[in-house]
Amino acid sequence: MSIEAPLHVSDTLVVPADELGWRFSRSSGPGGQGVNTTDSRVELRWVPGASTAVAGLSEHLRTRLLTRLAPDLVGGAVVVTASEYRAQLRNREAARRRLAQQLREALAPPPPRRRATRPTRGSVERRLDAKKQRARTKADRSRPTG
Repeated sequence: MSIEAPLHVSDTLVVPADELGWRFSRSSGPGGQGVNTTDSRVELRWVPGASTAVAGLSEHLRTRLLTRLAPDLVGGAVVVTASEYRAQLRNREAARRRLAQQLREALAPPPPRRRATRPTRGSVERRLDAKKQRARTKADRSRPTG
């Protein structure tokens, strides 16, 4: 996976590389003494509201994506950080993978709604039997009366 290549999220969404903003800083993660001198922590920013890739989506996919991303937006941008590797390149790849996964989840269709059903007679009886057994166990712990 090339860092400069477009971010392929799905067949319908490909984010151009020039829309991805990178920031680098010193990481507190692994790296030994080099952690104090190397900018290995990566911050990847993408603004979905100004993206040409989002503009190319159908109306319902665009709405779904922007609605699901709304709680995670920081100043209108999706921000992903990665600092678990010593090398900046590996952290850049990890940040790209995380952003792609987050966008895939936001684009995914909602799960089917659950139809409410009544509990079966057997499950109700098992639950009540378990409650009675538990009550007997606790009653046996009390002091005898009389």
